[in-house]
Amino acid sequence: MAGRFAPRPQRAVVRDGMPRQGTAPGRVRVWVPDGPLDLGLVLGPLRRGPGDPTFRTMPDGSVWRASRTPAGPGTLRVTARGEEVRGEAWGPGAQWLLEQLPRMLGSDDDPAAFVPRHRLLALTRHRRPGLRLTRTGLVLESLIPSILEQKVTTLEAYQAWRLLVRRFGEPAPGPVPGRMCVMPAARTWALIPSWEWHLAGVDDKRASTVLRAVRVAARLEEAAGMEPVAAQERLEVVPGVGPWTSAETVQRSHGAPDAVTVGDLHLPGIVGFALGGDRHADDAEMLRLLEPYAGQRHRAARLVLLSGRVPGRRAPRMAPRGIERL
Repeated sequence: MAGRFAPRPQRAVVRDGMPRQGTAPGRVRVWVPDGPLDLGLVLGPLRRGPGDPTFRTMPDGSVWRASRTPAGPGTLRVTARGEEVRGEAWGPGAQWLLEQLPRMLGSDDDPAAFVPRHRLLALTRHRRPGLRLTRTGLVLESLIPSILEQKVTTLEAYQAWRLLVRRFGEPAPGPVPGRMCVMPAARTWALIPSWEWHLAGVDDKRASTVLRAVRVAARLEEAAGMEPVAAQERLEVVPGVGPWTSAETVQRSHGAPDAVTVGDLHLPGIVGFALGGDRHADDAEMLRLLEPYAGQRHRAARLVLLSGRVPGRRAPRMAPRGIERL
C-alpha cells in the first residue's frame, strides 16, 4: 500500500468558490485501495454538521479535512479517480496526514470479516460496497466533539463545535475552500473563559469534561496506539466520559468495528425496529440483536443506519442525540 510523495505545482487558492493566485505547493500521495471505496461513506462520520469548519465536501467529489496532528496543523484534500485515491496536504502536519491516508480510508479495516445474518444487512452491504471504517489515529479531535454532543440536540452540539473552533482555532493551511479552521490545541481549550463556553451553548458539565480531558491530552492521544477496548477504558478514566462518548470516539480514531454505541436515545429503537421489529428496544435488546455480529457490531449498526429502515419519527426533530451513561 505504498504511496508516492511529490511536490505539488503552484495552484489557485479557492475561497468561497473564488480562485485566487499564489499559494505554497502542497505534497501529494497516490494510493490504490484493494477494493471499492466510497469517500462519502468512509469519511462522513468525521463531519460534525454541515457547517463544520474542519471538514468540507466539494462539487467535484473531493473531501477536505483540517486536523491538528502530532506534527502540527495540516490540511488534507482527498479525491478518488478510477482506482486511485489522491491525497494533497499542506502545513506542518502534511507529511503525517499523507502517511495516515490509507488507514484513514480503511486500509486496516476488513469488511470481509462481517458475515450478514439478516437479509436487510446483506442487502445494504451489497448496495454499499465502498463502506470501510475510518481510522484517523487522532483521539482528541473525535473526543471533544463527542463530549459536546452529550445530552443535547444534534444542532446544538454542531453549533457549539462550529463556534468554538472558529473562535479559538486557527486558519487551516493551504488553499482551503471557505473558512476552514484547525481545532484549538489542548492548551487553548484549557484557557477558554467560562463565558465563551456559555456563549457557544455549552453547559458547565460538558465544558468541565472537555477541560479535564485536555489536561491529560498526551495520555489520551497515546490511546491511539492501543486496542479499542483498552483505549475506551483509558478515556473513561476521565470523569464525564462514559461508554457512549468513548465508543463514539474510538469508532473514528481507531476504526473500531465492534465499538457499538450504548446509551443513545435513538439507536436501540432503530436497530430493534430494523432487526427485530421492535421500535421500543432498549440497550439490552439492541445488544441481544447485535450479538451474532460480535466483533463487528459497530459495522452492523452502521449498515442498519444506511439501510434507511427506521421507525417513523414520533419525537420532534430537535430530539436529543444521545444520553451519556457514566
